[in-house]
Amino acid sequence: MEEKLFEERTSLEAFSQSLEKLKAEIGKVIVGQGQMIELLIAGILADGHVLIEGVPGVAKTLTAKLLSRSIDTGFSRIQFTPDLMPGDVIGSSIFNPKELMFQFRPGPIFSNIVLIDEINRAPAKTQAALFEVMEERQITVDGQTREMQQPFLVVATQNPIEQEGTYHLPEAQLDRFLFKIKVDYPGEADEILIVQRHHDHIGALISDQVKPVMNAETIRSLREQVAHIHVEEKLIRFIVSVVASTRQNKSIYLGASPRASIGILQASKAVAAMRGRDFVVPEDILYVMPPVLRHRLVLSPEKEMEGGTTDDVVNQIIQASEIPR
Repeated sequence: MEEKLFEERTSLEAFSQSLEKLKAEIGKVIVGQGQMIELLIAGILADGHVLIEGVPGVAKTLTAKLLSRSIDTGFSRIQFTPDLMPGDVIGSSIFNPKELMFQFRPGPIFSNIVLIDEINRAPAKTQAALFEVMEERQITVDGQTREMQQPFLVVATQNPIEQEGTYHLPEAQLDRFLFKIKVDYPGEADEILIVQRHHDHIGALISDQVKPVMNAETIRSLREQVAHIHVEEKLIRFIVSVVASTRQNKSIYLGASPRASIGILQASKAVAAMRGRDFVVPEDILYVMPPVLRHRLVLSPEKEMEGGTTDDVVNQIIQASEIPR
Protein backbone atom coordinates (compact mmCIF):
# COMPACT_ATOMS: atom_id res chain seq x y z
CA MET A 1 0.00 0.00 0.00
CA GLU A 2 2.88 2.37 0.87
CA GLU A 3 4.53 1.76 -2.51
CA LYS A 4 1.31 2.49 -4.36
CA LEU A 5 0.82 5.79 -2.52
CA PHE A 6 4.41 6.78 -3.26
CA GLU A 7 4.01 6.06 -6.97
CA GLU A 8 0.90 8.25 -7.15
CA ARG A 9 2.59 11.32 -5.67
CA THR A 10 2.42 14.38 -7.89
CA SER A 11 5.52 15.25 -9.90
CA LEU A 12 6.20 18.97 -9.59
CA GLU A 13 9.32 19.26 -11.74
CA ALA A 14 7.55 20.80 -14.74
CA PHE A 15 5.47 22.89 -12.31
CA SER A 16 8.62 24.37 -10.72
CA GLN A 17 10.21 25.06 -14.10
CA SER A 18 7.15 27.04 -15.25
CA LEU A 19 7.11 29.16 -12.11
CA GLU A 20 10.85 29.82 -12.23
CA LYS A 21 10.46 31.15 -15.78
CA LEU A 22 7.62 33.40 -14.60
CA LYS A 23 9.65 34.75 -11.66
CA ALA A 24 12.66 35.28 -13.91
CA GLU A 25 10.65 37.41 -16.35
CA ILE A 26 9.25 39.61 -13.59
CA GLY A 27 12.71 39.77 -12.00
CA LYS A 28 14.09 41.41 -15.15
CA VAL A 29 12.44 44.60 -13.95
CA ILE A 30 11.39 44.23 -10.31
CA VAL A 31 14.18 44.25 -7.73
CA GLY A 32 13.45 42.64 -4.36
CA GLN A 33 9.76 42.51 -3.29
CA GLY A 34 10.05 38.71 -3.23
CA GLN A 35 7.02 38.17 -1.01
CA MET A 36 4.77 40.33 -3.20
CA ILE A 37 5.76 38.38 -6.32
CA GLU A 38 5.41 35.03 -4.56
CA LEU A 39 1.95 35.84 -3.17
CA LEU A 40 0.78 37.21 -6.54
CA ILE A 41 1.73 33.93 -8.20
CA ALA A 42 0.13 32.00 -5.33
CA GLY A 43 -3.04 34.02 -5.90
CA ILE A 44 -3.12 32.94 -9.55
CA LEU A 45 -2.57 29.29 -8.62
CA ALA A 46 -5.23 29.40 -5.89
CA ASP A 47 -7.71 31.25 -8.14
CA GLY A 48 -7.91 34.17 -5.74
CA HIS A 49 -7.90 37.95 -6.10
CA VAL A 50 -5.12 40.09 -4.62
CA LEU A 51 -5.14 43.51 -2.94
CA ILE A 52 -1.75 45.28 -2.81
CA GLU A 53 -1.30 48.11 -0.32
CA GLY A 54 1.71 50.37 -0.27
CA VAL A 55 2.86 53.97 -0.58
CA PRO A 56 3.34 55.41 -4.10
CA GLY A 57 6.48 54.43 -5.95
CA VAL A 58 7.07 50.88 -4.64
CA ALA A 59 6.15 49.16 -7.96
CA LYS A 60 2.66 47.90 -7.03
CA THR A 61 1.10 48.74 -10.39
CA LEU A 62 4.23 47.90 -12.36
CA THR A 63 4.45 44.41 -10.85
CA ALA A 64 0.84 43.66 -11.73
CA LYS A 65 1.40 44.87 -15.31
CA LEU A 66 4.54 42.76 -15.66
CA LEU A 67 2.69 39.72 -14.33
CA SER A 68 0.07 40.13 -17.05
CA ARG A 69 2.76 40.67 -19.68
CA SER A 70 4.53 37.44 -18.73
CA ILE A 71 1.28 35.47 -19.15
CA ASP A 72 -0.25 35.29 -22.63
CA THR A 73 -3.81 36.20 -21.61
CA GLY A 74 -6.11 39.19 -21.77
CA PHE A 75 -5.29 42.23 -19.64
CA SER A 76 -7.15 45.42 -18.81
CA ARG A 77 -6.51 48.29 -16.44
CA ILE A 78 -9.17 50.35 -14.70
CA GLN A 79 -8.24 53.59 -12.96
CA PHE A 80 -10.78 54.04 -10.18
CA THR A 81 -11.89 57.64 -9.63
CA PRO A 82 -14.69 59.25 -7.58
CA ASP A 83 -16.81 59.83 -10.71
CA LEU A 84 -16.50 56.26 -12.04
CA MET A 85 -19.88 54.59 -12.61
CA PRO A 86 -20.71 50.84 -12.41
CA GLY A 87 -21.37 50.80 -16.15
CA ASP A 88 -17.84 52.05 -16.76
CA VAL A 89 -16.58 48.84 -15.16
CA ILE A 90 -18.97 46.06 -16.16
CA GLY A 91 -20.35 47.56 -19.38
CA SER A 92 -23.83 48.62 -20.43
CA SER A 93 -26.50 48.12 -23.06
CA ILE A 94 -26.35 50.58 -25.96
CA PHE A 95 -29.24 51.14 -28.36
CA ASN A 96 -28.37 50.22 -31.93
CA PRO A 97 -30.62 52.26 -34.28
CA LYS A 98 -29.82 50.01 -37.26
CA GLU A 99 -30.92 46.85 -35.47
CA LEU A 100 -33.58 48.69 -33.43
CA MET A 101 -32.44 46.88 -30.30
CA PHE A 102 -30.14 47.23 -27.32
CA GLN A 103 -26.75 45.56 -27.55
CA PHE A 104 -24.47 44.88 -24.62
CA ARG A 105 -21.05 46.50 -24.77
CA PRO A 106 -18.68 44.73 -22.33
CA GLY A 107 -16.67 46.85 -19.92
CA PRO A 108 -12.98 46.47 -19.06
CA ILE A 109 -13.77 43.92 -16.33
CA PHE A 110 -14.23 41.36 -19.14
CA SER A 111 -10.64 40.22 -19.31
CA ASN A 112 -8.36 37.63 -17.70
CA ILE A 113 -6.10 39.75 -15.51
CA VAL A 114 -7.76 43.00 -14.41
CA LEU A 115 -5.65 45.65 -12.71
CA ILE A 116 -7.73 48.08 -10.63
CA ASP A 117 -5.53 51.01 -9.71
CA GLU A 118 -6.36 52.90 -6.50
CA ILE A 119 -9.45 50.83 -5.84
CA ASN A 120 -10.45 52.89 -2.80
CA ARG A 121 -11.06 56.03 -4.89
CA ALA A 122 -14.44 54.87 -6.26
CA PRO A 123 -17.71 55.25 -4.31
CA ALA A 124 -19.76 52.39 -2.85
CA LYS A 125 -22.06 51.91 -5.86
CA THR A 126 -19.05 51.28 -8.12
CA GLN A 127 -17.44 48.97 -5.57
CA ALA A 128 -20.71 47.00 -5.42
CA ALA A 129 -20.41 46.32 -9.15
CA LEU A 130 -17.44 44.06 -8.35
CA PHE A 131 -19.20 41.85 -5.78
CA GLU A 132 -20.72 39.34 -8.19
CA VAL A 133 -17.82 39.08 -10.62
CA MET A 134 -15.18 38.62 -7.91
CA GLU A 135 -17.07 35.86 -6.12
CA GLU A 136 -18.98 34.06 -8.89
CA ARG A 137 -16.86 34.93 -11.95
CA GLN A 138 -19.92 36.20 -13.79
CA ILE A 139 -21.75 39.44 -14.57
CA THR A 140 -25.54 39.87 -14.62
CA VAL A 141 -26.75 42.82 -16.70
CA ASP A 142 -30.35 43.37 -17.86
CA GLY A 143 -31.33 39.92 -16.63
CA GLN A 144 -28.63 38.12 -18.62
CA THR A 145 -25.69 36.37 -16.99
CA ARG A 146 -22.33 36.39 -18.75
CA GLU A 147 -19.55 34.08 -17.61
CA MET A 148 -15.97 35.33 -17.32
CA GLN A 149 -13.20 33.58 -19.23
CA GLN A 150 -10.68 31.66 -17.15
CA PRO A 151 -8.30 32.50 -15.69
CA PHE A 152 -9.90 35.55 -14.10
CA LEU A 153 -7.88 37.52 -11.56
CA VAL A 154 -8.43 40.96 -10.04
CA VAL A 155 -5.28 42.69 -8.81
CA ALA A 156 -6.13 45.91 -6.97
CA THR A 157 -3.84 48.56 -5.48
CA GLN A 158 -4.41 51.17 -2.82
CA ASN A 159 -2.43 53.79 -0.90
CA PRO A 160 -2.67 53.35 2.91
CA ILE A 161 -1.67 56.94 3.70
CA GLU A 162 -3.73 59.25 1.51
CA GLN A 163 -7.29 59.70 2.76
CA GLU A 164 -8.51 62.66 0.69
CA GLY A 165 -10.85 61.55 -2.09
CA THR A 166 -10.89 57.92 -0.95
CA TYR A 167 -13.63 55.62 0.32
CA HIS A 168 -13.52 52.77 2.81
CA LEU A 169 -13.85 49.44 1.03
CA PRO A 170 -16.92 47.46 2.18
CA GLU A 171 -16.12 44.44 4.36
CA ALA A 172 -18.01 42.22 1.91
CA GLN A 173 -15.67 43.29 -0.86
CA LEU A 174 -12.51 42.96 1.21
CA ASP A 175 -13.56 39.41 2.08
CA ARG A 176 -13.50 38.55 -1.63
CA PHE A 177 -9.75 39.17 -1.84
CA LEU A 178 -7.63 36.12 -1.08
CA PHE A 179 -4.59 38.19 -0.04
CA LYS A 180 -3.86 41.67 1.16
CA ILE A 181 -0.17 42.22 0.47
CA LYS A 182 1.62 45.02 2.28
CA VAL A 183 4.55 46.45 0.32
CA ASP A 184 7.28 48.32 2.17
CA TYR A 185 10.13 50.48 0.90
CA PRO A 186 13.03 48.49 -0.61
CA GLY A 187 16.28 48.06 1.27
CA GLU A 188 19.19 50.35 0.49
CA ALA A 189 21.02 47.75 -1.64
CA ASP A 190 17.87 47.03 -3.67
CA GLU A 191 17.18 50.73 -4.17
CA ILE A 192 20.72 51.29 -5.46
CA LEU A 193 20.15 48.52 -8.00
CA ILE A 194 16.78 50.02 -9.00
CA VAL A 195 18.33 53.43 -9.64
CA GLN A 196 21.30 51.88 -11.46
CA ARG A 197 18.98 49.92 -13.77
CA HIS A 198 17.02 53.07 -14.52
CA HIS A 199 20.26 54.88 -15.36
CA ASP A 200 21.41 52.03 -17.64
CA HIS A 201 18.13 52.07 -19.59
CA ILE A 202 17.66 55.81 -20.10
CA GLY A 203 15.50 56.33 -23.19
CA ALA A 204 14.29 52.71 -23.21
CA LEU A 205 11.47 50.89 -21.46
CA ILE A 206 12.99 48.08 -19.43
CA SER A 207 9.52 46.51 -19.10
CA ASP A 208 9.62 45.76 -22.83
CA GLN A 209 12.12 43.02 -22.02
CA VAL A 210 9.39 40.95 -20.35
CA LYS A 211 7.93 38.29 -22.66
CA PRO A 212 5.10 35.75 -22.18
CA VAL A 213 6.31 32.46 -20.70
CA MET A 214 2.94 30.75 -20.14
CA ASN A 215 -0.65 30.91 -21.37
CA ALA A 216 -4.17 30.24 -20.08
CA GLU A 217 -3.85 26.51 -20.71
CA THR A 218 -0.67 26.40 -18.60
CA ILE A 219 -2.45 28.21 -15.77
CA ARG A 220 -5.29 25.69 -15.86
CA SER A 221 -2.79 22.82 -15.75
CA LEU A 222 -0.91 24.33 -12.80
CA ARG A 223 -4.15 24.93 -10.91
CA GLU A 224 -5.14 21.31 -11.45
CA GLN A 225 -1.89 20.18 -9.86
CA VAL A 226 -2.38 22.54 -6.92
CA ALA A 227 -5.87 21.13 -6.35
CA HIS A 228 -4.37 17.67 -5.77
CA ILE A 229 -1.81 18.78 -3.16
CA HIS A 230 -2.27 16.60 -0.05
CA VAL A 231 -3.41 18.19 3.23
CA GLU A 232 -3.64 16.15 6.43
CA GLU A 233 -6.80 16.39 8.49
CA LYS A 234 -4.92 17.73 11.53
CA LEU A 235 -3.75 20.71 9.43
CA ILE A 236 -7.32 21.44 8.32
CA ARG A 237 -8.39 21.35 11.97
CA PHE A 238 -5.56 23.78 12.81
CA ILE A 239 -6.70 26.22 10.09
CA VAL A 240 -10.30 26.14 11.32
CA SER A 241 -9.17 26.51 14.94
CA VAL A 242 -7.20 29.68 14.23
CA VAL A 243 -9.99 31.23 12.15
CA ALA A 244 -12.57 30.36 14.82
CA SER A 245 -10.33 32.02 17.44
CA THR A 246 -10.65 35.33 15.58
CA ARG A 247 -14.39 35.29 16.36
CA GLN A 248 -13.79 34.91 20.10
CA ASN A 249 -10.85 37.28 20.60
CA LYS A 250 -11.61 40.36 22.71
CA SER A 251 -9.38 42.52 20.51
CA ILE A 252 -11.47 41.75 17.41
CA TYR A 253 -14.91 43.24 16.77
CA LEU A 254 -15.56 41.19 13.60
CA GLY A 255 -13.82 37.86 13.04
CA ALA A 256 -13.04 35.93 9.86
CA SER A 257 -15.63 33.86 8.00
CA PRO A 258 -15.36 30.28 6.66
CA ARG A 259 -14.24 31.86 3.38
CA ALA A 260 -11.02 32.74 5.21
CA SER A 261 -10.52 29.09 6.21
CA ILE A 262 -10.95 28.02 2.59
CA GLY A 263 -8.60 30.79 1.48
CA ILE A 264 -5.86 29.65 3.88
CA LEU A 265 -6.27 26.08 2.68
CA GLN A 266 -6.07 26.99 -1.02
CA ALA A 267 -3.20 29.42 -0.51
CA SER A 268 -1.14 26.96 1.55
CA LYS A 269 -1.58 24.30 -1.16
CA ALA A 270 -0.34 26.78 -3.76
CA VAL A 271 2.68 27.74 -1.63
CA ALA A 272 3.50 24.08 -0.97
CA ALA A 273 3.51 23.38 -4.71
CA MET A 274 5.64 26.45 -5.37
CA ARG A 275 8.17 25.10 -2.88
CA GLY A 276 8.34 21.77 -4.67
CA ARG A 277 6.17 19.67 -2.33
CA ASP A 278 3.00 17.73 -3.07
CA PHE A 279 1.89 18.06 0.56
CA VAL A 280 1.24 20.96 2.92
CA VAL A 281 3.32 21.49 6.07
CA PRO A 282 2.51 23.85 8.99
CA GLU A 283 5.06 26.39 7.71
CA ASP A 284 3.02 26.87 4.53
CA ILE A 285 -0.09 27.63 6.58
CA LEU A 286 1.73 30.03 8.91
CA TYR A 287 3.21 31.85 5.89
CA VAL A 288 -0.17 32.60 4.28
CA MET A 289 -2.23 33.29 7.41
CA PRO A 290 -1.32 37.00 7.85
CA PRO A 291 -2.01 38.06 4.23
CA VAL A 292 -5.23 36.01 4.16
CA LEU A 293 -6.58 37.29 7.49
CA ARG A 294 -5.32 40.87 7.89
CA HIS A 295 -8.04 42.48 5.74
CA ARG A 296 -10.90 40.31 7.02
CA LEU A 297 -10.70 41.34 10.66
CA VAL A 298 -12.16 44.46 12.27
CA LEU A 299 -10.40 45.47 15.47
CA SER A 300 -12.28 46.55 18.57
CA PRO A 301 -12.24 50.32 19.28
CA GLU A 302 -10.08 49.70 22.36
CA LYS A 303 -7.44 47.84 20.34
CA GLU A 304 -7.40 50.54 17.68
CA MET A 305 -6.91 53.23 20.33
CA GLU A 306 -3.91 51.25 21.61
CA GLY A 307 -2.39 51.41 18.14
CA GLY A 308 -2.71 47.67 17.53
CA THR A 309 -2.94 46.09 14.08
CA THR A 310 -4.68 43.01 12.73
CA ASP A 311 -1.26 41.47 12.08
CA ASP A 312 -0.44 41.82 15.78
CA VAL A 313 -3.64 40.04 16.78
CA VAL A 314 -3.19 37.28 14.19
CA ASN A 315 0.35 36.64 15.44
CA GLN A 316 -0.90 36.51 19.04
CA ILE A 317 -3.57 33.98 18.10
CA ILE A 318 -1.05 31.82 16.23
CA GLN A 319 1.41 31.91 19.14
CA ALA A 320 -1.35 30.83 21.52
CA SER A 321 -2.37 27.94 19.24
CA GLU A 322 -0.90 24.46 19.25
CA ILE A 323 0.82 24.03 15.88
CA PRO A 324 0.54 20.42 14.67
CA ARG A 325 3.70 18.56 13.77
